[in-house]
Amino acid sequence: MNTAASPVITVTLNPAIDETIFLDALHPGQVHRARTAQFDAGGKGVMVAGCLADWGQAVTATGLLGEGNDAVFKALFAAKGITDAFSRHPGLTRTNIKLVDPHETTDINLPGAEAPAALLQAVEHQVLHRADAQSPVVLAGSLPAGFPADTYAALISRLGARGMRTVLDTSGAPLREALAADRRPTVIKPNRAELEAWADKPLPEAADIVATARSLLGRGLEQVVVSMGADGALFITADATLHASLPAIRPASTVGAGDAMVAGIVAALSEAAAPDRMARLGAAFAYSKLGQIGPNLGTRSRVEALAAQVRVQALD
Repeated sequence: MNTAASPVITVTLNPAIDETIFLDALHPGQVHRARTAQFDAGGKGVMVAGCLADWGQAVTATGLLGEGNDAVFKALFAAKGITDAFSRHPGLTRTNIKLVDPHETTDINLPGAEAPAALLQAVEHQVLHRADAQSPVVLAGSLPAGFPADTYAALISRLGARGMRTVLDTSGAPLREALAADRRPTVIKPNRAELEAWADKPLPEAADIVATARSLLGRGLEQVVVSMGADGALFITADATLHASLPAIRPASTVGAGDAMVAGIVAALSEAAAPDRMARLGAAFAYSKLGQIGPNLGTRSRVEALAAQVRVQALD
C-alpha cells in the first residue's frame, strides 16, 4: 500500500449492506430457491474505498453508519487496511438486495434510516480535519432521509475554499444542487441516464453527451466522466474528449462497476495522470469490477493489464 501518500477520503452518508442472492433463474411472481447468498458492506463511497484499497491506495472512509449492524463494515475496513472514520448513529444501516441470475442482476434498494442531521457536523469535521490538497475527496451516493438536497453542495464549497479537489458521484436533486452552487466539484461521474435527468432531455448520441458535458465545464468543473455501460465511457475536459472502451463480457454482476470507475478516476488523480491514463484506469477498474461481488477489485497487475488493452479514441 502507498502509505506515504495522503489518503483519499470517501464520504458515504447513506451506506447499505448488500445482500446478493444467486438464483438459477428469476421468474416474477414465483417461489424461488436460492443457490447461495452473501452479505457485503456497500454504498457507493464504501465501494470506491474498497477498490482503491485493493489498488494499494491509502484510504480513509467517512460517513454515517447504524451502530446496530456495522460488523460487516468493520470487517471490511480491517481486512483492507481502510481507516474507519465513520460516525455512528442508533439503529441499523439499510440492506439492499441484489438478485443475480445467469443473465442479469435485479437491484432492490431500500430507503435509508433517518440519521440525525446533527451527525452531519461530525462527518464534516472528520473530512475537513483529515483532508488536504494532495488527495481528492469522494462524495458518493444518495442522501439519508431528511437531509437537505444541498448537503453535498455545502461540503464541496467548504472543501473547495481550502483548495481541495472533490469527486462527486450522485444523482437527482443532490447533483442539481451541487451543479447550481457557486463552488462546484472538480469532477463528476454521472451515467448517461443521470446526465439526461439533469439536462431534462434525452442524450441519444455521443455528441449530445459531449455538448452537455462541455456546458458543465463552462460552469467551473474540470472534468465530466459519463459512463455508458456496454458503450464504454466518455472523459471530457476543456482540452480533450476521450472515449474509452473494452470488449463486452457477461459479468457475474454489474453492481459497483460505476463505483469502480470512480475509484479508477481517483487513482489517476492521485498520481497526477494524463487524460489518456485516466481514461484507461477508469475503464479498467470498471471492467475488473465486473467479475467481483462486493467492494472488491481485481489484482493490480490484472487492472494494469486491462488498462493496456483499453481502446482510447479522441473525439472532435
